[in-house]
This record gives sequence, structure tokens and C-alpha cells, in this order.
Amino acid sequence: MGVFGRIREGLSRTKQQIVERFEDLVRTADSGDRRSRPLDVDTIEALEELLISADVGIPATERIVAAIGKRARSGESLRDLVRDEIRAVFASVERPAPAAAAPPAVWLIVGVNGTGKTTTVGKLANVLKQQGRRPIICAADTFRAAAVEQLEIWAGRAGVDMVRAREGGDPAAVVFDAITSARARGRDPVLVDTAGRLHTRVNLMQELDKIRRIASREVPGAPQEVLLVLDATVGQNGVQQAREFTQVAGVNGVVLTKLDGTAKGGVAVAIAHDLKLPIRYVGVGEGIEDLVPFSPDEYIDGLFAERW
Repeated sequence: MGVFGRIREGLSRTKQQIVERFEDLVRTADSGDRRSRPLDVDTIEALEELLISADVGIPATERIVAAIGKRARSGESLRDLVRDEIRAVFASVERPAPAAAAPPAVWLIVGVNGTGKTTTVGKLANVLKQQGRRPIICAADTFRAAAVEQLEIWAGRAGVDMVRAREGGDPAAVVFDAITSARARGRDPVLVDTAGRLHTRVNLMQELDKIRRIASREVPGAPQEVLLVLDATVGQNGVQQAREFTQVAGVNGVVLTKLDGTAKGGVAVAIAHDLKLPIRYVGVGEGIEDLVPFSPDEYIDGLFAERW
């Protein structure tokens, strides 16, 4: 199954919840000569309710509905209007890939415990390997007892090398060792699994700062990626958590996990709108192949395409 199929499949629970209501809205809004008239209050309110129920969030919903209201006389269908405005939300945070630099690049994977951060590192290694790259995993979560063992299992599944330290070791020292090993073995990028942390845990945030300093000292421009792992099933609570977290962690992208486990997959729109961060990957299952690069167009098609 291609990327489109995986994202579409992952959105099945969200789609199931909203498809009939959205189809009814489309039929009502597009019937007869109504395309040439403003949307009525009932249709606008129903659209607002629909988007909020899918966890698009109030700020993003207000932006989308206001923009649609201005364009309602254009003759376009409501379906096309909704898709265009959601596409505009994602387009506003798209960014170019980091400029090429001497390898190895360093990617920090950050987030709170319970979001699927460690398994995401293993799945991400697999994605990059399938793209022809040669990643190496750095086990820098030296505090959680089972973290290194769990990551070692995922590294084995992905078929990639891993650098580890003994439990309780200095995470920054492990990152240094991983970068050194990556150079010696010709590996790129270095995927760093950091300890789960909250923005309020001063010691862990200081540890992350130290990791960043070591990485930038060893590799100019590093870390090239700081990816925040968010759990889609926690919805708006995750958005608030991420907003606070990104203020101190230097995050430049999001990995949205467990998309297949929620009926509120619209949270991807809220993340893009509220956090002004691009979603780089989405998790659509528990297997090694169940992390896929995020495509706004494929996401929108999967969410608002006609009945399937």
C-alpha cells in the first residue's frame, strides 16, 4: 500500500465519524443555485461543529470558516472550499529541507513519555533506510530503565546500528560517541532518542541544551532536525502541551503518532495552525512500516474526499 493508502487508512476512524455529516453539508450547500449565494447560518454553524468535533480546534476552525464565507459566492463546491482552506493552513508552515551539509546530520527526537517516542525512532530509522540512507540510532535516554532495551529491539527490526551507554550514563556523552561512530562507519543521519521530558523539568531541559551544544560543536549546524513526537489521541491537550514545549526545545517539526487510534484526526490541522510547525511524519499503526512521511494533499484527500 502506498503512502496515500496508509494515511487514508489511518484516517478511517476520523472519516467514519464525519463522512455522513459532511456529505449532508455538501449536498445542502451545493444544491440548486445555492453556490452563487452566501452560506446560510445553519450551514456555517454545522461546518464549525463538524470541524471542531474532528479536533481541528477553535482557532483553525474560525480561520477556515471565515475564509470560506468570503469565497462562498465563487461557484466552487463546499467540499473544494474546505479542502482549499485546510491546504492553505498547511502551506503556511511548509519549509524547505535543511541545506546540505557535511554528514552526519543530527536529528533529536523529543517529547513527553507515552507518546511513542522511542518506537518512533526505530520506525523513522526504517523509513530513512528505505529511502536509501544509512541512519544510526543513538540511545540517549539513559534514565528510563527499559528505554535502551526497547530501542535495541527496534534498531534490530530496522536493521540499523545503535550506539548505547550503560544505564545512568551522560546522555551528551552518548551523543558524542554516536556522532564519532557515524563518521567512522559512514552513517547518516544520527537519530537521537532523548529522555521523555516536560518543559517544567528544568534538569531535563538543561540536559537537552547540553546535547544540542555537543551536537553543534561536533557537526556545524546540528541539530538539523528537532522533531517533537505528539500523540494524536490526546487531541487539543497535546497541542497545548506542545505549545509550551516548543518554546524551550527549539522544535522545528512534528511527528504525529497513533493517528489510526483516534476519531479526531483533524488535530493535524490544529497543530499546523496553532504551533506553526510542519508535520513531518505520521504514525498509522504499531508495525515497523507504520510511520509514513506526511503529505498535506494526501491527508486532505483522505479526510475530505468523496465517500469511500
